[in-house]
Amino acid sequence: MLTDELKKTIQEAYRQFLDVKNLKARYGQRLMIAHIARTLGGIKRNQEHQRGGGDHLCVIEAGTGTGKTLAYALAAVPIAKACDKTLVISTATVALQEQIIYRDLPDVLINSGLHFSISLSKGRRRYICLSKLDQLLSGADAKVLPLYIDEHMAAPDAESLSLYTDFAKQMATGKWAGDRDDWKTVIADDKWARVTTDHAQCTGRRCSHVKQCSFFKARESLTQADVIVANHDLVLADLALGGGAILPPPEECIYVFDEAHHLPDKVINHFSANFRLAATERWMEQIERALSAMIALPAMDNSIRSELESLLSQLIAVRRGLIPLRPVLEDLLDGAQERQGIKSVRFADGIVPAVLTEHAKSLLAGFSEVIKQAEKIIDSLQDGMDNNELSGNREANEQWLTTVSMARFRAESAAALWRSYASDATKEKPPNARWLALVETGQGLFDVELNASPILAANALKSALWSRCYGAVLTSATLTALGSFDRFSMRAGLDTDASFEVVPSPFRHAEAAELYIPAMDCDAGNAEAHTAAIIEMLPTLLDADAGSLVLFSSRKQLRAVREGLSADWQGRILAQDDLPKHEILSRHRECLDDGKGSVIFGLASFAEGVDLPGKYCSHVVIAKIPFAVPEDPVEEALAEWISRNKGNPFMDITVPDAAVRLIQASGRLLRNEADTGRITILDRRMVSRHYGRKMLASMPPYRQVIE
Repeated sequence: MLTDELKKTIQEAYRQFLDVKNLKARYGQRLMIAHIARTLGGIKRNQEHQRGGGDHLCVIEAGTGTGKTLAYALAAVPIAKACDKTLVISTATVALQEQIIYRDLPDVLINSGLHFSISLSKGRRRYICLSKLDQLLSGADAKVLPLYIDEHMAAPDAESLSLYTDFAKQMATGKWAGDRDDWKTVIADDKWARVTTDHAQCTGRRCSHVKQCSFFKARESLTQADVIVANHDLVLADLALGGGAILPPPEECIYVFDEAHHLPDKVINHFSANFRLAATERWMEQIERALSAMIALPAMDNSIRSELESLLSQLIAVRRGLIPLRPVLEDLLDGAQERQGIKSVRFADGIVPAVLTEHAKSLLAGFSEVIKQAEKIIDSLQDGMDNNELSGNREANEQWLTTVSMARFRAESAAALWRSYASDATKEKPPNARWLALVETGQGLFDVELNASPILAANALKSALWSRCYGAVLTSATLTALGSFDRFSMRAGLDTDASFEVVPSPFRHAEAAELYIPAMDCDAGNAEAHTAAIIEMLPTLLDADAGSLVLFSSRKQLRAVREGLSADWQGRILAQDDLPKHEILSRHRECLDDGKGSVIFGLASFAEGVDLPGKYCSHVVIAKIPFAVPEDPVEEALAEWISRNKGNPFMDITVPDAAVRLIQASGRLLRNEADTGRITILDRRMVSRHYGRKMLASMPPYRQVIE
C-alpha cells in the first residue's frame, strides 16, 4: 500500500538528493519515480502468494539522460523495505552492474537520506575454490576429472604455480577475499579456470573449506542486504535452480531489470539445450575411467562400490546406445544447405523425424537412469561424510563426490535435450525450435550438434518469474517498437494489465541532432551497387578531422567499403575485427584527444552500449536498415509459427526488431544533454517503403533532412 508516509519518504529523498547535488528535477525522472511508486505500492497478493495477471509489473521506456538508476532506487528502496522484501537490481552488462554498485547507489545512499545496505551478487565462477587451489598446490589436481572436455589438466607451469601460491598467501593474510575481480592484476581465463568451480562441482557445506569459502561468505552477505545488484544471467541461473538457490526466493523479491530489452534473449539462451555426439562420447569415457579407478580403491566402502559399479554399467550402456544414432544424424544432414558457413537442418514446427524420436525416448530413459543412480551415490556419500562413516580421508571423499556430481550434471544436460526431442511438439504453443548442425571443433574436426530452444521467452518468464515475484520493474531506453510495447510484451510474456509508460527524454533531439537521408541512385537491397555508393559517398559525408562512427549490418560490406576507400581514409579507420573492441575505443579517443580525426567501422556490437560523448562522436552513419540475418534457426522457427497463425513475420518481427536496432544505433550520437551532431542513414527504403516510413516516424524527434 502506497501510504502517505511512503509518498513523503520518496518525495523528501528526491528533494534532498537534488538539493545536495545542486541539480534540477527532470520531468521524465519525476514521472518514472511516480509510476514505479504507484505500481509497487499498489500490489495485492492472494493467500497462496500466486497471481494470474501482471498488475505487479511496471514497464518503463526511459531514454538516455533520464537518470533511470536514481528514479528506480528512490521509488523502489523505500517500498521494498516497507514490505520487508529484498530489492534485486539486475543488469545485462558487467559495465552497468559495476556503475550501479560502485557509483550510482553509493551516490543515492550518501545524498538522499535513505538508509539501506547493498551487496553485489556474482556466480561461483567469479570466486576462487579453495579445494581446487589446495589440490593444485599439493599436486592432487591431476586426479580430479575435468568438468569440461577442453579443461587443461596438466601440471601447472612455473608461472601458474607462482600465481596460485600468491593466491594462497594473500588469502591467508586476509589481503584478498578470493574474488577474481578484486585481484591486483587481470587473471588469464585459462589460469583462473583451474581454481574456480560451479554448481555441478561444488560440494557445498560438506567441503572441508566451506567456513573459509569466498563464495559462501559472499552469499551469506546477501541475506543481510536490502539491495542486491546482480545481472540477468545470475537471476536466470537462480530461477533454473528453482529460485532461492543463489538469491532470495522470487516471492521475497522486488526485481528491477535495467537494460530489460536483453531479458527475453537471455531467457532463450538459458532454457535452450544442446548435445554434441562426439564430445558426449568423450566425457562419458572420461567418467567411466574415473569411476573404474574409484571402484578399484581398497578403501572404498563395499556398499558404495556396488552403487558405483551400477552407475558405470549404466553409463557404458548409454554410450553404446549412441552408436546407432550417428548414421541417423548423418543421413539427416546429408544434402543439408550451408548457412553462415554451417551445415544444418531445422525441423519444421519443431517436429523431429520419427526415427530420431525413438532414439530420443531411449536415450532419455538411459540418461534419466544415470541421473537416478548418481543421485543415489551422492546421497550415500553425503550421509557417510555427515556421519563420519566413510573410510579414507575427507579430501578423497570430497573428490569422489565431485566426480559423481559432475556425472549427474552432464547427464542432466543431455537429458534436457533428449526430453525435448522425445516430447510431442504438436502440443507445444508455441513450438520449440529444433535443429541439427555440423560444427567445427578445431583442427579440421567436426561434431554433430543437436539443438532445442524456445522461440519465445514468454512461457518461461511467466512460470518461473512473473507468477512468483512480489513485483518487478522493467526499464530500458528501447522497449517500444514502432510506437508500441506489443513486440516486447510478446517476447517477455507480459499480460495486458501490466503497467506501461514512456517517459520523455531530457534531450532536445530536434535542436541537438539532424537525421539526414541523402539521395542515392541505388536500393540498399542491391548489395553490390549499395556498397559502391557508400564507397563513393563516405569521403564527402565524413569530416576528416572529427570523430565518426559508421555502422554496418554485414561484415562483408564493412570490409568491402574499407578496402574500396583511398589509402588516406583507410589510415583514419579503426575497424572491428582488427583489434579488440576496448582497444578500438581507446585508440579512437586518443586520436581525438590529439586533435586528429578518427572513424570507427563497427557491426552490431558497436550499435549498443558504446559511450562516445562530445567530440568522440559527432556523426553516426548507418549503412542500411539493420534487419536481422534471416538464417537464425530460432528466428526462423518464430517466423514459421507466426505465419501458421496467419500473422506476417516481416511486419510482426523483422520490421519492429530492425526499428529497435535503428534507434539503438542512432542513440550512439547523443550521450549527454550538451552533445550535438548528425545521423546519416544510407538506405532510401526509409522513405521509399511503407515499413521504412513507419520506422522513420518511430525515431526520436531529430530534425529530419531528406533529399
